[in-house]
Amino acid sequence: MFENLTRTELYAMLSGIFTACLIVSNIIAGKTFDFFSFTLPCGVIIFPIIYIINDVLAEVYGYKKARRVILLGFFMNLIAVICFNITIWLPAPAFFENSDAFGIVLGSTFRLLIAGFAAYIAGSLVNARMMVHLKKWNEEKLFLRCILSTLFGESLDAMIFITIGFFATMPTDALVMMIAAQALFKTAYEIIVYPLTRYVIGSVKALPEI
Repeated sequence: MFENLTRTELYAMLSGIFTACLIVSNIIAGKTFDFFSFTLPCGVIIFPIIYIINDVLAEVYGYKKARRVILLGFFMNLIAVICFNITIWLPAPAFFENSDAFGIVLGSTFRLLIAGFAAYIAGSLVNARMMVHLKKWNEEKLFLRCILSTLFGESLDAMIFITIGFFATMPTDALVMMIAAQALFKTAYEIIVYPLTRYVIGSVKALPEI
């Protein structure tokens, strides 16, 4: 799959995929859906891919390089949000009839922006840090590292985002259920695709360094 690439070249590609998935997830997170009586933001569809790439980066390239990509994703998403809001603010010509819909889809409240940025930084860094620390503890148990790092990272992400974004807008018990459902859904997603994660990590480790 990666035979003609070096680790450095693949690092650049993974950084691009990571950033693109992050921006897409934040756009679609404005819509929710029902999943077996639980309400989840649509961002959960793609956001677990971000954590899988996070696992690959931390496992293969180390915490410092994973952190660089996480921060890159943060700043690229910030640029996207700024561009969205400037675009919404610019006056549209009379023939453009979808300004309100455009603003609803790409706009976001200040509260949700803060919630999303804080949750992303905290959850992603915890996920990467745990991958590295668990690897030092036991290098053989890749499955355990991937799942535990995702569970802790996603739980923190969900706790911060949903608490900041939705506190006092819904009953407390519904808030807690939403946090638990989101964290467990994303962790279950990674368990399902773990064979792919393991394959990618193994393939990347087999590549030449330069």
